[in-house]
Formats: sequence, structure tokens, C-alpha cells
Amino acid sequence: MVRETIDRVGVVGAGTMGSGIAQVAATNGYDVVMRDVEAEFVENGFDSIEDSLGRLDAKDALEADPETVLGRVEGTTTLADLADCDVVVEAAVEDMDVKKEIFRDLEAVCDEDVLLATNTSTLSITSIASPLSNPERVIGLHFMNPVPIMEGVEVVVGEKTSDEVTALAHDLAADLGKTTWESDDKPGFVTNRILMPWINEGIRAYDEDVASKEDIDRGMTLGTNVPMGPLTLADHIGLDVCLHASETLYEELGDRYKPAYLLKRKVEAGDLGKKTGRGFYEY
Repeated sequence: MVRETIDRVGVVGAGTMGSGIAQVAATNGYDVVMRDVEAEFVENGFDSIEDSLGRLDAKDALEADPETVLGRVEGTTTLADLADCDVVVEAAVEDMDVKKEIFRDLEAVCDEDVLLATNTSTLSITSIASPLSNPERVIGLHFMNPVPIMEGVEVVVGEKTSDEVTALAHDLAADLGKTTWESDDKPGFVTNRILMPWINEGIRAYDEDVASKEDIDRGMTLGTNVPMGPLTLADHIGLDVCLHASETLYEELGDRYKPAYLLKRKVEAGDLGKKTGRGFYEY
């Protein structure tokens, strides 16, 4: 049993994904509670939302008033402040133990009819839900980055996720202006199962001098009609994020997902892509 009406959305995590989800929910009229473990992280999340709204408004790509949108978001470091939310989306770090702990804590503060979603891009929904007494209300809502720009949301159905929860997740994403596709709870789901080998092969091609990084990206954008080539996209995602996803898939699915050596080397050097100013390209 889940709530038929959603007015208040909780978001756990105020980083890139969490603040993006909060922004999209607030833009579409929802009241939002955005929680992180430290006040500084929450403030950074508000800064990200304000910057993003400003950029969209400057391009006339925002129908709502930026101040009105920002005013719908409440920040907190207290998980119990999510108790009045109708749905909670977890967007914390990609660590199974951390996510299980968050969901145990959410179960303790949220009513039984509150939908609990995770934004994980690779981790098992079934495992995340396993500590809960009613895991049927847990589902994956994998937003694409950057959340305010990207249209898609991957709905990932766990072993015990109910049909009612699945339907509500699709409806919620649609209310946020997103288009959904559905995946079973298999490693990498649809997107990363296909995307990570593509990125890794692009990195290997560059490392093996098949072509320059510019020509690899140009060849893929012009040859396959994608908006970004693999090296540019990896920089935008974050090379550390790509490495973690690849390692998770490698552990689950074997050699075809083995991370490229150059990807590991870049991460070890602290060159993580656009967010650090240097990855395969400089920013």
C-alpha cells in the first residue's frame, strides 16, 4: 500500500544528483526536503540549485520563477525531518552498506505507505531493500545526470517491489517531466550495463593509439549520432564514478566489464574529469 497523492518529496543527499532531483521536484510544484549529513553539504546543494536555475532562466528554458522554485526546497541534516514526505529518493554515495543503513533509518521514521526509492546506478535494489520489514515499497529511480536537463529516468524493479509501487514510480517520474524505461534488478540495469563497456572501449582505443581523443569522440558523435563521445562523457560523469561502476559490473559479470587501465590511472592521479578541471580534457 502506497500513498495515492504525492505532495512532499524527500531527498537524501545534496550532491550533484540529490540537488538535481530536488530542483526538478521543486520546479514541478512539489515541496521538497533535502537532507545531507552536514550543513555545509546542504548549503552546497542549495548553491548548485541556484546556479542551475540561473543558467536555465538565462536561456529562457525555465517556466517557473527561480526564487519560487528555490523557496519550495527545505534543507536539513536531520533524517527525521523526512517523516512528513510522501516519497523519499535516496541519492547518497554508491556504497551498499551506506545505502542499507539509510534505508533502515528511513523505515524507522517514515510511515509504511511512503515510497522509498534509490537513485543507485549499479547496486542491487533487492539487496538495498533486504534489511526492511516491507521491502516491497523500495524501487530504483535512476535519474540521468544532469538531472534538470536529461529527460530519462530508469525505473528498476527489485525482487520484492510491488506492482503498485512500480506504477507509482513511473507516474511520479512522468509528473517530473521525465520519460521512463523499466529494468529488472540485474547488474548495471539497462544504461550502465551498455554504457560502461562503451566508455571503457573508448578509453582503451585512446590508450592504444587507435586515434586521438578528439577523433575518437568525433567519430562516435558523428558516426552514431550520440551527443557526446565516450571520453567527453566520462569526463562529465566523473572518472571516479565510471571506475566504481565498471568495478561493480566487473565483479558481477566478469572480464568484459574489466575497467580500462588508463581509467584507473587517471583516478589514481586525481584527474576525475570536469569536476576537478582535468580528465581526458582540461576544463
